[in-house]
Amino acid sequence: MTDTRVRAYDAADRAACLALFDGNTPTFFAAGERSDFAGFLDTHAASWAFQVVERSGAIVACGGHRAAADGETAGFCWGMVDRAQHRTGLGRILTQARLDAARATPGVRQVRLDTSQHTQGFYARFGFVVERVVPDGYSPGLDRVDMLLRWPA
Repeated sequence: MTDTRVRAYDAADRAACLALFDGNTPTFFAAGERSDFAGFLDTHAASWAFQVVERSGAIVACGGHRAAADGETAGFCWGMVDRAQHRTGLGRILTQARLDAARATPGVRQVRLDTSQHTQGFYARFGFVVERVVPDGYSPGLDRVDMLLRWPA
């Protein structure tokens, strides 16, 4: 069995995370978002509890989450999986790790995210529901889909 582990992002992971982004462009991310992602890694990764997934020592997925100011909502950001390893369970591992961390945050009762039409079905399998679709919201042909997952009271 392949050794897979989820751990906190470290600045030394920057190049590997940018390579994940590059491998998922333009299907899942707009090329113009790369500088935003790089800036996020440089200045906001820690405050968003950004995580990486390692498989056999290589970084194969990454994503973050944090509680919003309302104290009841967590948000997901910049989730991605090595394009060559889509459909191998890495997205599920990453998403479940972020959901577990959000659930463990006192007061958090729901998670919001924005994604594209290409991955909305993946998140729907976790119980996320579509709240809004913005056609071409990220770039031409890449819609923004806002989704929400509420936990039962």
